[in-house]
Amino acid sequence: MRYVQLRAFHNVAIHGGFSRAAEALFLTQPAVSDQVRKLEEEYDVLLFNRNKKQVTLTHAGQQLLEVTRRMFDVEQQALDLLSESRALRAGKLRIVADAAHHLLHILAAFRRAYPTVQVSIDAGNTETVITSLHAYEADIGVLGEIPQVGDFDVLKLNSTPIVAFASRDYPLAAGESVTFAELANHPLVMRERGSKTRQKLEAMAEQCGVTLTPLIEAEGREAVREIVAAGGGVGFVSSAEFGQDNRLVPIRIDAPEMLMDEALICLRERSNGKLVHAFYEIARKLTQGGAEGKIS
Repeated sequence: MRYVQLRAFHNVAIHGGFSRAAEALFLTQPAVSDQVRKLEEEYDVLLFNRNKKQVTLTHAGQQLLEVTRRMFDVEQQALDLLSESRALRAGKLRIVADAAHHLLHILAAFRRAYPTVQVSIDAGNTETVITSLHAYEADIGVLGEIPQVGDFDVLKLNSTPIVAFASRDYPLAAGESVTFAELANHPLVMRERGSKTRQKLEAMAEQCGVTLTPLIEAEGREAVREIVAAGGGVGFVSSAEFGQDNRLVPIRIDAPEMLMDEALICLRERSNGKLVHAFYEIARKLTQGGAEGKIS
């Protein structure tokens, strides 16, 4: 087994094909195909299912990809360590967030400090964030809870209660608060089941003896917001995420407070990466009253 063979395999796997892998490696397609073939023949294993339209990983290929993701990520960390100034001058930071607005002030400060670093932000629920970090598809995540697992470094950003919200002309908008029993009689607009906001809301409603059944399930916070703004019913969000929208009115839920803890998280093994470390340092300086923790 040689480095060039693993590199060829890894790039075919992450790029989804031999042609795109060859482009990424600045090689010819036959050269990449030959390296993968030699790797398969040497260990008598099939790593890819090949057909004319697409290339997919076999079970063995999926297992090997988990190893090569770690291998090449560590290689990148070594490169960053040896070329710190370049990493902070021309690197790329990948963030996946359940709500990007929690990061706006941090991003602004980071951009001022490192104006040439590329930053990408993808949206996702808790499950997506955790999966992306474990798969090395993201460097930093933003979650609406403190994860109860031992392989993350955590920096708490804030803690705010869940509120209901409705369009300004919706009947409930005239009141200051609403009970779970009252909410159960209205059309409810909720996020997908992976949403921690929804999980906490439903758990508290159940404790209060009420079952909340959504009339509409929508993928993502913005979709819920637009449906509610159009008069589609009542939505739910943490007060920090409600933001400024003249179409909508927040409504306090008359029940024990349900708090959402927004936090930055990264894999502990990657916390010393130059870009991750720089972003965390800026976040620490800007976070007031938050508490950093290492979950063990």
